[in-house]
Amino acid sequence: MIDIQNEADTREIPLQKVGVKNLQYPVHVLDKSKHTQTTSAKVNLFVNLPHHFKGTHMSRFIEVFHKYHQNLSMRHFLLMLEEIRTNLDAAEAFGTLSFHFFMEKTAPVSGQHGMMVYDCTYEGSVKLLPGGEKSQEFFVSVAVPVTTLCPCSKAISKNGAHNQRGIVTVKVQNSSFFWIEDIIELVESSASCAVYSLLKREDEKYVTEQAYDNPRFVEDLVREVYIALRGFADGENPKAEKPFTWFSVEAENFESIHNHNAYAYTEFVK
Repeated sequence: MIDIQNEADTREIPLQKVGVKNLQYPVHVLDKSKHTQTTSAKVNLFVNLPHHFKGTHMSRFIEVFHKYHQNLSMRHFLLMLEEIRTNLDAAEAFGTLSFHFFMEKTAPVSGQHGMMVYDCTYEGSVKLLPGGEKSQEFFVSVAVPVTTLCPCSKAISKNGAHNQRGIVTVKVQNSSFFWIEDIIELVESSASCAVYSLLKREDEKYVTEQAYDNPRFVEDLVREVYIALRGFADGENPKAEKPFTWFSVEAENFESIHNHNAYAYTEFVK
């Protein structure tokens, strides 16, 4: 059959990215307590296209991804991108994998169990350099809901203080193994209190008082997460095999007494 994609293009315009976007697929990702978990992912896969090619072969992206979808550890994600790159005779391949990560959580007093969900993203690229060497980059993002209590409100009020739920998004550049659960626990321990899916009355009392005893501005939250992550980056934490060379911390609090959100962001480069 005629292969139109392989025909020459005379317009001499290279394309930086071509491929498939918003592919919905079931995937298996690593789980610290159960080894793996099955979840649903939204996937973007691209390669570069030299100016003399008319088009790419979209079906090959799906063929390669299907081969890996039941074993998408961080290392296998980059292997999948390299196979896409070579399969499509490209110099570069790019990909993102956004998925819900589920984690069972125990209420702090009653011991009741419930499931929490965290939004995670893998983002990677592989590139063949002119000398034949290869380079690769890999990032993991994890968004963690937390509770924060306003230090100013606590200081000026006789009875109580306002608090709110926020989202802390950590993005790390990584070349070795770590557990997503460890990042989640690190962020939660840096907030006024963690968020739970199931709380009985005795648990509500605990989390309310825990937050009151640990007030955090959004700036405090970002700085506390930064310090904890820097322990990974400096190799101080045994949970990380190798250091992070770069990370960012972003926090957004959904204010309970203001008609706006509070926000803070910082980066670390080793």
